[in-house]
Order: sequence, then C-alpha cells, then structure tokens
Amino acid sequence: MTHFRTINYNRSLPPNPADAAMTRVRWGMLALVFFATTINYLDRILLGFLIPFIRAEMSISDLQYGYIAGAFQIAYTVGFLFTGKLIDKIGTRIGYAASLIWWSLAAMFHSIATGPLSLGIWRGMLGLGESGNFPAAIKSVTEWFPKRDRAFATGIFNAGTNVASMSGPPLFAWMYGIFGWRACFLITAATGFVWLVFWILHYRTPERHKSVSQAELDYIRSDQEDAGKSSVGWMQALGYRQTWGFAIAKFFTDPVWWFYLFWLPSYLHDVRKFDMKQISWALPVIYLMADLGSVGGGWISGYLIRRGWSNGTARKTAMALCAGCMPVAAMCVLAESSVTTIGLMALATAAHQGWSANLYTTASDVFPKQAIASITGIGGCLGGLGGFLFSAIIPGYVVTHYGYTPVFLTMGAFHLTALLLLHRLMGDLRPIGEQLQSPRVGRQSN
Repeated sequence: MTHFRTINYNRSLPPNPADAAMTRVRWGMLALVFFATTINYLDRILLGFLIPFIRAEMSISDLQYGYIAGAFQIAYTVGFLFTGKLIDKIGTRIGYAASLIWWSLAAMFHSIATGPLSLGIWRGMLGLGESGNFPAAIKSVTEWFPKRDRAFATGIFNAGTNVASMSGPPLFAWMYGIFGWRACFLITAATGFVWLVFWILHYRTPERHKSVSQAELDYIRSDQEDAGKSSVGWMQALGYRQTWGFAIAKFFTDPVWWFYLFWLPSYLHDVRKFDMKQISWALPVIYLMADLGSVGGGWISGYLIRRGWSNGTARKTAMALCAGCMPVAAMCVLAESSVTTIGLMALATAAHQGWSANLYTTASDVFPKQAIASITGIGGCLGGLGGFLFSAIIPGYVVTHYGYTPVFLTMGAFHLTALLLLHRLMGDLRPIGEQLQSPRVGRQSN
C-alpha cells in the first residue's frame, strides 16, 4: 500500500517535533539505485567473461560473437527512446521495477541458450531491458535530491558500474568453477529479484514516504519550484536545442567509455604484452580510479554551487576540468613506462566518469522532473549510437590497419568537442520554465 504523508504547510499550527529533525531517507533511496546499477552491469559484463567457455561448447565464431554483441548494443540504443518515455509516464517506482524484471529474466534465459541465434536473441532482450536503468536512476535522483546535490548523488550511483567491473570477474570465476557457466547467469539474475523486493517495499516519492521528515522534504524541494511549473512532452523535447545539446554531448563522450571498456584488455595484452596476471591487477586499479572520479566530479560542481556559483557555471567548470584531462590521458598510448600507461588510463576513466556525473545532471537542471527520463533516454540513444560507431565499428578497422595510437589520440579530443557543443546548445543551463522564449532548434539562444 502506498503511504501518503500529511505535510504541515500551515505554519499557524504547532510544529510536529518529528518533522523538525532532518531525516536521511534520500541516501537510502540512492543506495537502492546504486545496487541496481551494480546488478545491471554485472548482468551486462558476464557474457564477456564467460564467452571463451561458451564459444567452445557452442562452436561460436568471432563473427558470430560480434553479431551477438551487436544485438545487445542495438537493442540497448533503441530501447532508450521507449524506456525513458515509459518511465516518465508510469513513474520511477513501477518503471524501474519493470525494467529490472525484464532484464533479469533476459539474463536468466541466457542459461538455456543452445547456439548463437538463441544467445543473440536473449542478448538483445537484455539490452532492451537494461536501457531503462539510467533513465530511471536519473529520475530517482531528481525526485530525491536538490540540484546542488544531484551531480554528487549521480556520481555515487554511477560508481556501481565500476564496482561491477572490479568485483565481477573474480566472482564470476568462483561461480564458474563451482557451478558452471549456465548457473552463473541464473545466480546473477536472481540478485535482481532480491533487489526488487527492497525496491517495492521501500521506494516512494518524498511526499509519499512515511519516514521523510518535514525538514528533509523542505531540503529536497528547496530549489525545485521553478522546474515544477512547466511540463515538456517527449515530442516537444525534441524541438529544444537543450535536448540536442545533452544528446550530442552523449554521442561524443559515451564512445570513449565503451572504447576503454571493450579494447583496453586487448591493448594491454597485444601492445604492452601484459599477461593475464598483470591485466588482472591493472584493470581493478583503473576502475577504482573511475569510481573516485565519478564521485569526485559530482562533488566539485555541488561544492561550487554551495559556494554561490550558478548551476550552469558550476556544472560546466567541473566538466571543463574533466574534459581537459582527456587529451593528457590519451598520451598513455605514447608512454614508454607501463606504470605511466596505467596511470594515464586511470586518469581517463576517472575524468570521463566525473564528466558523466555532471552531464547527466544538466538534464535535470534544465528540464522539469516529469520529463527527465525521456530526456535521458534521448541522450542515451545517441550515446549508444556513438558507442556503436566509435567503439565497435570504426576502431576495429583503424586498429587493424593503423594500430591503436590514432584511436586513443582521437578519443582524447571528444570531451572538449562535446563541451563546446553543449555550451553552444544548452547555454547557461537555466530551467526551461524560466525561459519564456525558449530557444528551439535552428534559433539563436538569448
């Protein structure tokens, strides 16, 4: 049963002592989102770890594996458009739950695959379901945190992707050694249903959560009044330059993360001549730094806002710091020392995650919370398209004919390019509700 709270807005009535204390329920809601994101990535990366064993059993060729991986990427990209709109329509609580049920069932059905075709089908279904995670997560942060804290909160839940990347491989190896590869999919999928119980029991919007005090509710709502005065539909959102500023920034920068995720082990093995033991210590170091960057990047903009900076200036300053690190980090491909190489790669993943924590938050700075999942979905779709082009198709050709150096150096310029385009299209990141003459695509901003 949904719990409704009666908020004391009549200041003539005596205050309720329970409402005077600042509760911390919002951090519990964020913890739920963090664990959902971790589970999302565990389900996503499991196949990549198990494919050597699955390939031997099913006689899957490299070409067929490419098609299987492509099925996930395409479904994930297309799914963003629909899941974002759906979550805005039915709400975060039900939308997130539905998304997780879908992707957990798809992950579970990997265990009954009998060949490349069936494996590709379930992989595509997994991508479709997993596309709901980030729109729902960003919408949840928008519901539970004021603008000055959203980038920090986003950085925390986004760190779940790196926790999965660090903890997943040793966990998968242990499960595979005891239970076999089919059971691995069942076990990881089951964790999603455990999370689902806690989500359904505990998640509500702040106004409807029985444990939220008046003081915490006032804090959460302290700077959201303007954003709540307007409503933006999905089709209407496509007409705003701000939507395309966010989406184009995703298009250019998401591929950098996917490139490092897909190609880093191969680069370390083929070029740096790392053996599996060396790779096994290098990758956790790189992803640990990505965790720190995710949280730290979000903290920087929040700190600046609390110091009196405007949302737009604070966000873009933090993003500029992260973007400026990327060309330096791309020098990893030219470094002679392996330690320097790992350090610069860690800088790249940390800077990207700090950028991402702030980029996601620009959508909630500009658009009303009723449209956040849709805007995030549109951006995620273009980010997925960019990832497909720049981390799968183009690098494969370039690496084969020219090596890794051109790809790394080109990726180093993507964040700065995205920042310039975001600044041009999103302007000062004022809420749409304040922009009575909101600039549309093809029109100059005021």
